[in-house]
Amino acid sequence: MVKMGSWRQKELAFLVLYAAVFYLYLVRRSLQLSHDHHAKLYGLRHGWIAGRLNDVSDAQWRNFRGNLPILILVFGIFTLVASIFRRSFCLEAKGMSIVWVLISLAYLSYLHGACIIFVIAIASFNFLIVKIFGRTRYFPFVLWSFNLFFLLFNRVYEGYRFSSFGEYWSYLDNFRGTFRWHICFNFVVLRMISFGYDYHWAEQYNRFDKKKHIQHCHHCSLGKTCYLFLQERSVTNDKFSFSIYLCYLVYAPLYIAGPIISFNAFVSQLNSPQSIYSSREIALYGFRWVSSLFLMESISHFFYFNAFAISGMWKQLSPMDIFIIGYGVLNFMWLKFLLIWRYFRFWSLINGIVAPENMPRCINNCHNLESFWKNWHASFNKWLVRYVYIPLGGAQKKMLNVWVIFTFVAIWHDLEWKLISWAWLTCIFFIPEMLVKSVAKGFQVEGALSRFIFRELSAVAGAVTITCLMVANLVGFVIGPSGINWLVSGFLQEEGLATLGGLLFSFYVGTKLMFHISDAKKQKNRLDET
Repeated sequence: MVKMGSWRQKELAFLVLYAAVFYLYLVRRSLQLSHDHHAKLYGLRHGWIAGRLNDVSDAQWRNFRGNLPILILVFGIFTLVASIFRRSFCLEAKGMSIVWVLISLAYLSYLHGACIIFVIAIASFNFLIVKIFGRTRYFPFVLWSFNLFFLLFNRVYEGYRFSSFGEYWSYLDNFRGTFRWHICFNFVVLRMISFGYDYHWAEQYNRFDKKKHIQHCHHCSLGKTCYLFLQERSVTNDKFSFSIYLCYLVYAPLYIAGPIISFNAFVSQLNSPQSIYSSREIALYGFRWVSSLFLMESISHFFYFNAFAISGMWKQLSPMDIFIIGYGVLNFMWLKFLLIWRYFRFWSLINGIVAPENMPRCINNCHNLESFWKNWHASFNKWLVRYVYIPLGGAQKKMLNVWVIFTFVAIWHDLEWKLISWAWLTCIFFIPEMLVKSVAKGFQVEGALSRFIFRELSAVAGAVTITCLMVANLVGFVIGPSGINWLVSGFLQEEGLATLGGLLFSFYVGTKLMFHISDAKKQKNRLDET
């Protein structure tokens, strides 16, 4: 046992040293690439750090960053108004829903202008469908048909033109707001489906064991109420009113980007604001967000990863440099979404509504596809599990379900072939992982040698998985489906094979390092319990 502990310490020292050298090389090479090719890259603007150019080539990040001052002012005013009404009139769910509907509709009027009519009209039709068919057996089919129809047609017709409904209405096309309504409506679709299912299940037998959950949940055992408890606990019929429903769909802090919250969880917190986070913890959450923003600004001023991707410069790079750019793009995207999602979640927390954290784990601390997707867009993952995966049969039809789920995820994001390619590549890589996991569960690992072999094989599997994940995201977000043949031929050459071997070993080292982090967390939890 002492020898094993000594070996683990030496292994950890080697892993940390290798990781330090690996990242030093990545940083140095990234700086060199950005310096050598910046004149050929699109989307670089004059920055504010050390006279360097700033990579604002990503439209989503550029818009969010540019509108941050006005967003802070707007949400500050919204929060103040909502707090005054709640405290002055002791408002509960129905009263607060009306307050937030009025605030949110004012917000949507600025965002979408006259197109707010489309949002309210489709939402109203969905409400009628839920109320008419919600207690029938064929309701899921009706609900999905209605929402998929508008999810697709909103994109195909680019949010519709008022002139399509007659010359009389054409003047409204001059008042379409500042933000395309059909982009935001993708999130509204998820909320409409959530409302429908939660209403459909409200009077059915609830298998959620509240007593057992409270015993095992850290938050609930302390007298607080966790998100899972809020989601699984059915709400009374009076909470399924139109005002509360509309409030849920257009709730300003979560309207543009989420995180996604179920109807049950949302309406429960309208009555009783969240008790999981204290004011001090929310303030610390905000401080961490500001720190992450400064990190993003530093990265975008020194490393032009996304500019390489959209400029097509990757075609002129070596296989190793393509990996560096792809790895950088993946980390840039992770940090971008973390900042966007946590910003809106922060304002929701201030207003008493806790939504799931979308990025609970760092992207570089995931060594299998399942953990990666659980920790990437985590609130969407929870939504998919509750409203798609379980209704389709859950674990019993897991092999089939992943194809349905990832195809839906791709279509939900946008109607693009590169996203469909990304989704299906992910499914192809997912199936072997699921098969290996199911086989591994049947083995009983006993003895030090068996545990060592199992750990090594798991690390190798992790390295292969991370490589597959890199390939899927390169296709989805950098080179596109048309670049697959070029990528394969490039990595089958002598330089490409050597690079691939080095990457596999580096990912193997990274996976082993993740194992050590996981072991340390488990040991800390055991000490806390004792």
